[in-house]
Amino acid sequence: MARKFLYIIAALVVLIIAVLVVLRVWGLELTRLAMVPGQDYAALSPLPPGSYDDPAKWLAHPKLTAADTASKWLPKGVAAASGKAAVFYVHPTTYLNRAEWNAPTGDADANDRAAMITRMQASAFNASGEIWAPRYRQATFGSFLSDKADAKDAQRAAYRDVELAFETFLKAVGPDRPIILAGHSQGALHLIHLLRDHVAGKPVAKQIVAAYPIGWPVSVTGDLPALGLVPCAKADQAGCVMSWQSFAEPAELATNAEAFDQSTGLTGKPNAGSQMLCSNPLAGGANVGAPATANMGTLKTDSEAKSGELLKALVPARCDARGFLMIGEPIDLGRFIFPGNNYHVYDYNLFWANLRADALARLAAFQAAK
Repeated sequence: MARKFLYIIAALVVLIIAVLVVLRVWGLELTRLAMVPGQDYAALSPLPPGSYDDPAKWLAHPKLTAADTASKWLPKGVAAASGKAAVFYVHPTTYLNRAEWNAPTGDADANDRAAMITRMQASAFNASGEIWAPRYRQATFGSFLSDKADAKDAQRAAYRDVELAFETFLKAVGPDRPIILAGHSQGALHLIHLLRDHVAGKPVAKQIVAAYPIGWPVSVTGDLPALGLVPCAKADQAGCVMSWQSFAEPAELATNAEAFDQSTGLTGKPNAGSQMLCSNPLAGGANVGAPATANMGTLKTDSEAKSGELLKALVPARCDARGFLMIGEPIDLGRFIFPGNNYHVYDYNLFWANLRADALARLAAFQAAK
């Protein structure tokens, strides 16, 4: 009986090893099968002009005052403040279904996740000013795993919604108010396109306090020249851009680096071999290492981000040779840590308090210069 039991255990071990090997070798292919829509892309009708005049089209908006929006939400022990800036924030991908290339506006799961992540991320800026965070028909997660033209069509359609929201935002803000721009992942992708198309070389560029396209690779040579902003190098600098992608160690970076190398920058230059912008949020954006003692507070929330607390001196940060941000040993922030010690979902949480202070310092520098 004991021998038979050991045979069963041995067989289970072999099966587990085989599954792990399959996931390692064919993990991306299996993920694509599970997440990439199988049908052809169906073009979305453009939203009518004026659609974003309705506050209900926003996850956060000056006329939405509920305490659980990013305009009001704060972790325990953090005091509320109100700066003079206007903050435009674009949320990351929260539609994980392969049924559509773009999220239906009424998808409850995607909308709930978008509200949750907006609370965690955009709230870092609510001391600097009013938060504007549009709802948009985001491209599905699987579109970022596909080389199909359908995937790019879905992403362009999502961007058109964000563009329309940004136009409404600019009209409401006016020509003199300081502006902070922020986004994460898919939201950061749309943000860098906004910078290229609607900020660089335009009068509004003089209103930009800082831009935070976080969680999306920004090529120093292929993207930055098109954005009209320089990299942030110190805490009291305004009119600059901050970007990073977070990994614990040991990190598996090959898949991310390969995807970046196969892409093309906003300038039309191939990104192969180029440096990614790595702004250390613990060092005012400078590309230098910083110890955990420089971390003013990592945000850890409950499972629905209804409440949270700041954990001080938990995470260090340093930029590696290619431009990935290393945070030392893995820490437990929740169940959304990706394979390879990829802390993508927690790019904001890891440095929440420093990001809050960073935006305030840049706003103060911007106002002093004016």
